[in-house]
Amino acid sequence: MLIERYTPEDVFARVPELAEQTDPVLRRLDGLREDDPLFQHVKGDLGRRYPHTLDHGRPSTPVEVILRLLVIQHLYTWSMGETVRRVADSLVLRWFCRVYFRRVPHATTLERWAALIQPQTLVQLNDRVVVLAQQAKLTQGRKLRFDGTVVQTRIHHPTDSSLLTAGVRVLSRALRRAKPLVGERLAGVRAAFRTRLRTMRQGLQTLHRLARRTGEEVAEARTTIYKKLIDTAEQTVAQAERVGQALHEAGDAAGHAGQQLGEQIARFVPLAKRVIHQARRRVLEKQPVPSAEKVVSLFEPHTQIIPRHKGGADVEFGRTIVVDEGEGGLVTRYHGLGPGESEHDELPLALAHHQDLFGRPPTLVAGDRGTPSPPNERIAREAGVRHLVIPRAGTPTPAHRQREKDPCWRRRYRWRAGIEGRISSLRRTYGLAECPYHGDAGLCRWVGWGILGSNLAQIGRRVAI
Repeated sequence: MLIERYTPEDVFARVPELAEQTDPVLRRLDGLREDDPLFQHVKGDLGRRYPHTLDHGRPSTPVEVILRLLVIQHLYTWSMGETVRRVADSLVLRWFCRVYFRRVPHATTLERWAALIQPQTLVQLNDRVVVLAQQAKLTQGRKLRFDGTVVQTRIHHPTDSSLLTAGVRVLSRALRRAKPLVGERLAGVRAAFRTRLRTMRQGLQTLHRLARRTGEEVAEARTTIYKKLIDTAEQTVAQAERVGQALHEAGDAAGHAGQQLGEQIARFVPLAKRVIHQARRRVLEKQPVPSAEKVVSLFEPHTQIIPRHKGGADVEFGRTIVVDEGEGGLVTRYHGLGPGESEHDELPLALAHHQDLFGRPPTLVAGDRGTPSPPNERIAREAGVRHLVIPRAGTPTPAHRQREKDPCWRRRYRWRAGIEGRISSLRRTYGLAECPYHGDAGLCRWVGWGILGSNLAQIGRRVAI
């Protein structure tokens, strides 16, 4: 039968049916993202972009669209650019992100908005997701297991010579940019804006050539080159301090660019001084420097040196993240360890957070070897934990050896091994192996989004079954 045209219909009215066929996980997550507390947490952060973001200016990208775009990005582990392209090309993703037929925001716009979301907001978002999963009876909070993993920062392998060169390179760039702003103020100062980067690069290349040779003469030559590198770095730091003072005295005359250069110099000069100090101690004075005092990156100064104690690399450069997981494959808590903190102190924090989240203590708590201690066992007992399944480090007593051979104890401890698979999934699928974001807050933000994406994927799959 010949027909003239199809019956008109609303395009987006039937998209949920299409989403059910193409990706059931998105269909199930759509209702979860309507939760108002989640929305308000994110809106509070985005509203701090400018003083009058909430009530002045032209309409921005809606908060709902930003939140859903970021969820899509980390759910499928896409880049910002790929997320924008895929959402623009997909009717289902346009419906899920509430973009409809409007223009999808540019990737750089999305990056600026995403940088405003605070790490604590992502912690609250994850807590809210776990509560919603409990209401959907996907988890009951009866079990808890925890372990740690290292999220590495994206830095080059640190050496004293490369750190010295990086400090000179950054400060020399700031000196060149400051010359048009305060050149007249420092006209009588000799070599105020001199760039010493070529000297540093020549020394660095010589060290690389000497690294292939051995002997006392080579060691003396290496020490001589390091003395020259340290002296050159000190001269550059002195120049930067002088220029920074001139920018401060210029004030408004230097403009916004002068203010930014002054802040940059004030940020990198103390780090460069620490690098010079540790290079002098390690190379010239032959003194060991504690790992907690070392600078391994000028651009990611929060990076810690973490011994691996496993196969592969001897150390890793990043931050240790402790992950708590309940039944159902949901990560209920994550915490980045600061300097001096240890996984052994995480049990009380994990129990307190679990109590606040579920309103009751877990029946079973399982952890890695080395976590148990008399204070931890007492805290778990007082909290109401019936089964604390954590093997003893070192040589166990006959009583502990007998308990660890018990079939019930071993069955409960086998459940602990599941968190190794969860951590592996977070590292391989959700990007926790390495953090591309900058700064300590950026690392916590990256970890939070990865764990949130993992939890949402688990909820979507289980509800879609």
